[in-house]
Amino acid sequence: MNVRLLAILISLSLFTACKNSFEKIQKSKDYAYKLQKADEFYDRKQFGKANTLYEELLTVYKGTKSFETIYYKYAFTFYNNQDYLAASYHFKNFADLFPKSPKAEECEYLNSVCLYRLSPNHTLDQSNTVKSIGELQAFVNTHPTSKRVKDANKLIDEQRQKLEDKDVYGAELYFKIGQYKASAVSFEQILRTYPDSKNADYYQYMIARSSYKYAQNSIPEKQEERYSRAIADYNEFITKFPKSQYRSEIEKINSLSLQAIKKISKS
Repeated sequence: MNVRLLAILISLSLFTACKNSFEKIQKSKDYAYKLQKADEFYDRKQFGKANTLYEELLTVYKGTKSFETIYYKYAFTFYNNQDYLAASYHFKNFADLFPKSPKAEECEYLNSVCLYRLSPNHTLDQSNTVKSIGELQAFVNTHPTSKRVKDANKLIDEQRQKLEDKDVYGAELYFKIGQYKASAVSFEQILRTYPDSKNADYYQYMIARSSYKYAQNSIPEKQEERYSRAIADYNEFITKFPKSQYRSEIEKINSLSLQAIKKISKS
């Protein structure tokens, strides 16, 4: 028998023994023993096995002093196994069931963190991002002196940036596919929604750029009016962001718009 085959057989033997041992624990009616083993699995970071045993023990210990600790660890088994949807539910439920527990604040916060972890890439649906912001803000409002407020606010800022990035992604997509009017409108909406954004000058620049491209691709009868709009967007940009890195590019847009109107006037 070769060494590799022997190693496989030993591994299978150990796996079978462990499986049988765990099944024996599950079938045990000695609930104190089962809880002891659940805690041992938890401490050894075998959260799947701990979860299974805690779930069986919840109904047994409900109404006892041990229930709070069991449920707390049960919630954490989901969190540590990165099942954030289930963890969010159980952390929130723990805080509702034990509002006076010293662990309640932590569980409220972790409910929000779970939703944060469920938040996808900015190009995808942001429902969980919005939920996360709501839960984090609620935590900050109800626990203003908590040591976790600083971290909560940091996560809120990060999530808000993701929502902004989502809106920008959509506006830029409109521009890329030649929907210039929709692009301009979208960037205007972004500026209204995020007036203090660090990228505000870029958004104003893209409004002017979209207006110029929209005019350029319009029927002759509409071009003069739409080039005038691009010039107005340029003037607003210069007023708000005179030292922007996009200054030279928007100057070109203004110059081309003026030239286009001059040409139209002569025709």
